[in-house]
Amino acid sequence: FTGTIGVTVILALLSSLALSLTVIPALVGKLHRWGNAPVIGSWWQTGFSHPRLTQTYGWVLDKIFARPVIGVVLTLILPISGFLVAPNLEQQFFPPTDREQFYIEFELPTQTSLEQTQTNVVKARELIRNHPEVVDVHWFMGKSAPQFYYNVIANRENSANYAQGLVQLQPLVASRPLIQSLQSELNQAFPAAQVLVRQIEQGPPFDAPIELRLYGPQLHRLRELGNQIRAELAQVPDVIHTRADLTEGLPKLALTIDEEQARLAGIDKTEIAQQLDTSLEGAVGGSVLEVTEELPVRVRLSNPNRSNLNQIASLNLLPNSNTGDNRERIPLSALGDIKLIPDLATISRRNGQRVNTVQGFITAGVLPATVLDNFKQRLSTFELPPGYSYDFGGEADERSSAVSNLVSTLGVLMILMAATLILTFGSFRLAGIIGLIAVFSVGLALGSLWLFGYPFGFTAILGTIGLLGVVVNDSIVVLTALHQNPRVREGNRQATRDVVIHSTRHVIATTITTMIGFSPLLLEKSGFWPPLAIVIIGGLGGATLMALSFVPCAYLLLKRRKHKRAYTNRPLLKAQTFN
Repeated sequence: FTGTIGVTVILALLSSLALSLTVIPALVGKLHRWGNAPVIGSWWQTGFSHPRLTQTYGWVLDKIFARPVIGVVLTLILPISGFLVAPNLEQQFFPPTDREQFYIEFELPTQTSLEQTQTNVVKARELIRNHPEVVDVHWFMGKSAPQFYYNVIANRENSANYAQGLVQLQPLVASRPLIQSLQSELNQAFPAAQVLVRQIEQGPPFDAPIELRLYGPQLHRLRELGNQIRAELAQVPDVIHTRADLTEGLPKLALTIDEEQARLAGIDKTEIAQQLDTSLEGAVGGSVLEVTEELPVRVRLSNPNRSNLNQIASLNLLPNSNTGDNRERIPLSALGDIKLIPDLATISRRNGQRVNTVQGFITAGVLPATVLDNFKQRLSTFELPPGYSYDFGGEADERSSAVSNLVSTLGVLMILMAATLILTFGSFRLAGIIGLIAVFSVGLALGSLWLFGYPFGFTAILGTIGLLGVVVNDSIVVLTALHQNPRVREGNRQATRDVVIHSTRHVIATTITTMIGFSPLLLEKSGFWPPLAIVIIGGLGGATLMALSFVPCAYLLLKRRKHKRAYTNRPLLKAQTFN
């Protein structure tokens, strides 16, 4: 959904350009009072002006322009500091929303019946409704709830041991403390179940915030390694639940046939399998006509007999050696041993390889990147046998994918910006000055995140990319004014100061209006949009200072070097000898 932001901004800028070239000149010609007489009015009519402030500002510019190298060094302190503190930024790529809702996943052991699941869910509902912040709880038994938010995965169907609940809260209630409290209460009330109280977040969908995919050829070895990794994950702080694909097994009826007894009884393995299938799964024995539709009738043992191990062991099988009424029935227990054994519930594959996915769920409000870093530290000493490997999924995988999608267009963006600047100024050096402003604005954006305590995430990257196109506007205004002044082109510092002072009013006006436009995003409660706003506001504010200091200093250095090279390359006058 963030793609519409770019479309909206492009359309707004094109509309602004059209109005600036057509409507605005007509309004100025109609409304502006032309004449040589000075206009006397209040500051809101003629603009703010303070002689003492202007004098001080000019004095500062004189000191900076007297030694442009020092001016360049001073202006680079802030952006370089931003790059230095960037590794210390917390990472939260997909923050939670501000909806008065959250959802619960309630999962019991695989063999649990739907009736048992419903009984536990009713108790959980009563516990949740005891909190006054809760308006209502809606449960969906045996399947996932309909997709009520764009990134909540609805991937469970026909699961008797599973239920999903949607909790509606009172207006203006902070959901995170309630989620943490309910998680603790439900864990204590239902120790046999895995209960996940999950907040609704932004970003692409993923099953679990922490996910490790373990690959290997042998299932039993994958299961052992997965259990070891799961034990390590469970010891990481803020991990509340873990699970693995190959951990839980289903009860399986194993039949070991005594081939000698079966041969003496006159029955082979194929016939045993066919008769068991007919008794347990059933066979079509007729049909019933329902209006115009013919419904098949399947005949099999009753459910109590099919689910009872003793009843199955006492099933009588018919041998094929006797015919007619002389055939004697043989109990199944006489032909071999019957016992229940655990069997893997699922065998998952990814890219053609067997995989055991270990998942971890964390406390609401904790950054997944922090937990993942702690988990990686614990895995640093974990050695896998040959032929086995692992990679990370979950939030980290989606984060990498999102960053790749954003950065994939950055190269094209930089080429287009560079071409536009070169064609505008007709100079690679002047375009390079603007390019440096764009690069250093990234450091200013990172420093703003660190200064105001916002995490680095998806919206911060989005704001930084958008900042590259906005932040150069002030510098282009100042550099154009400098380049159009003949005295400045000769390296005159006083003329440079006058041009910068004259441009300051316009530069500050555009900067302040842009900052005000992004200020409402700082008040957004969920934490999704404030990083974008602070990146643009902080980066634009710092870039404005660079436009008024770094750009003139860099321009003076270029002109000084040009004049020095021109002076050096002048032909020397030959000395004349007089007799």
